[in-house]
Amino acid sequence: MRIYGANGAALASPASNARRTSSTSFSLSDYETTTETRSATAPRAAGGIDALLALQGVEDSVERRKRSIARGRGALDVLDDLKIGLLSGSFDSKTVARLRSAAADLKTASGDPGLDQVLSEIELRVEVELAKAGQ
Repeated sequence: MRIYGANGAALASPASNARRTSSTSFSLSDYETTTETRSATAPRAAGGIDALLALQGVEDSVERRKRSIARGRGALDVLDDLKIGLLSGSFDSKTVARLRSAAADLKTASGDPGLDQVLSEIELRVEVELAKAGQ
């Protein structure tokens, strides 16, 4: 990883020799020692746990759109599986259960009017197929 800019490694200069001292022992004689004591207090919450949990629950519109697209594609995949099963003559009750689950997932709005309309059409088709299956 390269870092460019004022704090980058390429701009670093060697330490100057003026700061080095000839003494070999460590000393704190230049610093004053303070005897100030502070009372112990309980740590304060950083805005409260409720606020942090609320922020975690906030969903980005882009993320909500991606999830809605994934649910729509999943429902279309289940409809394709149903179609293949009906054409091959093997009607599977697991596919109907997956259809029921896909229909429940499609009821959530994405926030995009065009996408919501497409999802509602997919949901309608899923509901029609469930009605045909007698569910």
